[in-house]
Amino acid sequence: MQIHWHRRDLRAVDNAGLAAAATAGTDDEVVPVFVFDDDVLTHAAPPRVAFMLDALASLRAWYRDRESDLVVVRGDPAEVLPDLADRYDATAVTWGEDYSGLANERDARVRLALDEVDVDRRVVTDSVLHEPGSITTNAGEPYSVFTYYGRKWQDRPKDDPYEPPEGSTLADVSGDPLPSLEALGFDEPVAEIPTADPAAARERLMAFCDGPIYEYEDLRDVPATENTSRLSPHLKFGTLGIREVYAATEAAKDGATEEQVESVETYQSELAWREFYLQVLATNPETVAQNFKEYERPIDWRNDPQEFEAWKAGETGYPFVDAGMRQLRQEAFVHNRLRMVVASFLTKDLLIDWRRGYEWFHARLVDHDTASDVGGWQWAASTGTDAQPYFRVFNPTTQGERYDPDAEYITEYVPELRGVEPATIHQWPGLSATQRRNVAPEYPDPIVDHGKRREAAIAAFEAARGDS
Repeated sequence: MQIHWHRRDLRAVDNAGLAAAATAGTDDEVVPVFVFDDDVLTHAAPPRVAFMLDALASLRAWYRDRESDLVVVRGDPAEVLPDLADRYDATAVTWGEDYSGLANERDARVRLALDEVDVDRRVVTDSVLHEPGSITTNAGEPYSVFTYYGRKWQDRPKDDPYEPPEGSTLADVSGDPLPSLEALGFDEPVAEIPTADPAAARERLMAFCDGPIYEYEDLRDVPATENTSRLSPHLKFGTLGIREVYAATEAAKDGATEEQVESVETYQSELAWREFYLQVLATNPETVAQNFKEYERPIDWRNDPQEFEAWKAGETGYPFVDAGMRQLRQEAFVHNRLRMVVASFLTKDLLIDWRRGYEWFHARLVDHDTASDVGGWQWAASTGTDAQPYFRVFNPTTQGERYDPDAEYITEYVPELRGVEPATIHQWPGLSATQRRNVAPEYPDPIVDHGKRREAAIAAFEAARGDS
């Protein structure tokens, strides 16, 4: 027997590890396994666990349709996998590489445990097109600027998607029922969680590549258009293979105009950003909690608790910011433009430490990915690699006017402003208290003056730089 250990690859199609196990060159059948690891669950949150359970149910159904099953156990993988290898008389365990610090520590223990019982292991690249460390400068150093990394990433050959295994290669096994959220120690998520079904993800990918991807470059920053793929949770949990996603975007170039091809490549650059940030974190694991870019002196964060609570609740009195934070609460997802806007507002207008915002997103996002989220937060806070310069502070009002001119996105998530003229919504921070009460009495006044806070933020960063 061969064991395939599912981790962040909750699918059968385009699964490099599963394909390797099924084509190992022997007559062995494959036993699919998933381990609920309490060390990993400690860092989880209800939206992601709910999505993961849905993904596991879909994966189990796929195996059962082929007269096999997903063997589900809970425990320490370093103890569970050797026991399963003994139970099924398995000669090898296959899995897809993961790159977080926690994963590296776990996998090192698993390797040692399998070595002790003389079970082979095969670790393959699955969740990325180009693994960390494979794209470097001519001197062999990791890139800290995306532009140069992105060019090489785009030019490198990409593997084709892997075919799913034939049913005949899968072992006739049965598994215990999946645990509930409550049994795993989590409450029901308050947000609406998207389906994790790989078939639905594939339909979404195909629909996106059939039209919206050609307008991605022009409309990706306009949240009301929904002109994004919404595939991030599927890439997070591997319910859709990265090679399949890239192949679909390449196919979209066939017969496309030059302008459309440029738009497709803009979307592909987002896939490259994902892998760039993964390489940054893999080579600088401490940046999950420390600034990538250190200043001469500590940044004097204000960390006002009342302002932080207003930000979390979407009650800052800045409509575009509040819409983004309420989308997070309602959908466990935030449009990428809004992720930048709300992060800038927290770290610059409120001068609250980026780590607090990161932890809030970590607890609420269904698509939370450590590398991408750390990278994004440090970019906004001007502490990361290739970050926003400290003196460029997003104006939340201007951002709303530019990317949501008709206030469609704002009024979708801020019902207190429905029926108010878009121009008035965008002017909200500049209205008098009386005007605001007459227009929308239930919506809060601005908690800060952006102009004054912008100057304060620049001064704080200049002080940290040692300029004053």
